[in-house]
Order: sequence, then structure tokens, then C-alpha cells
Amino acid sequence: MQMTWSHAVLYVRDMHNMLDFYERALGFKVTDRGPLAEGAPEIVFLSQAPDEHHQLAMIQTRKDEAPSNSVNHFAFRVAAFEDVRQLHNVLAPMEGIKVAPLSHGNTLSIYFNDPEGNGLEVFWDTPWHVAQPQGKPWDVGMDEAQALAWVQESFGGEDTFEPREKYYARRGASAG
Repeated sequence: MQMTWSHAVLYVRDMHNMLDFYERALGFKVTDRGPLAEGAPEIVFLSQAPDEHHQLAMIQTRKDEAPSNSVNHFAFRVAAFEDVRQLHNVLAPMEGIKVAPLSHGNTLSIYFNDPEGNGLEVFWDTPWHVAQPQGKPWDVGMDEAQALAWVQESFGGEDTFEPREKYYARRGASAG
């Protein structure tokens, strides 16, 4: 059985604030909303993809004020390096949002929190694979060519550094 990721549902305290952040900063759109049952809390469905009813949903039932602690972060892949840089520029001036650029060698990522402390990552795949876990802060002021040169310089000396295609071809061969 091959499974593909579909969606996550968050319990939130302040629906208005959370929807504002996910719509304004991350480009999600509300696709549906309504009560789970008669007299039950409302669930709000959000998506960026026109062929996905929802990628996230939120239910305003969270009571505690402590930061979220059951999930480390949700990660989203983007198709273009510039998407990561542009999102960084949107998030950086937002009050209460902490942004940490980190590269794992196989990605150039930014990690950040939403208004209720849930962890998020947005990343762009580099053309390489390198063994994990590891990460090094990177400068989002670099352009794509500079960032790729930096990744190659920073991670290229490791024994496991190789083209992404080679790594996945080997994994596919061993799975079959």
C-alpha cells in the first residue's frame, strides 16, 4: 500500500488570528467551513492546491495557553528557490514570528512558528542528497546560484553527498 499525504487538522485558540496568518502569510484559502455537528465547534478547511479540498483544517477548541507540544513541525515543499526567499521576506517583519533559515544539504529551508506556536518549515530541494540529521544556518540574502554554491561547499566534503537522482535510484533498486 502506497500512502500519500493529504491534510492535518489543528486545534486552535483564536480562529480569526490563525486564518489571517495562514491566508495572508502562506497563501491558503478557505474552501469550506461549518459546524462538525449540531451545537459543535466550527471546522474551517484551507487549501492552496486547486485539486485538494483541504490541506489543513482548524477547529477552535484549544483551551490551553501553552505552546503546541504534540507535533514538532509541518513541512511544505515549494517548487522554486525564490519562493523560500519571498516567504522569508513576508514573515521576517511579523511580530511574534521567529524565522530560522536552515539547510540540511538536501534542502534550503526556513523554519518558523505560526501565531499559536505551531512549528512550520517551508523548503526547496537542492539537487543533492546528504545523510541526515544535520543542518547549518544559511543566508537568505543569497541568490539561487550563490546558495547552491554554498550548499556544495558546506556539505560537499561529506562521504554521503551525492546527486539526488543517484540516491533515489539506489533506494528504488533496494526496495524492488
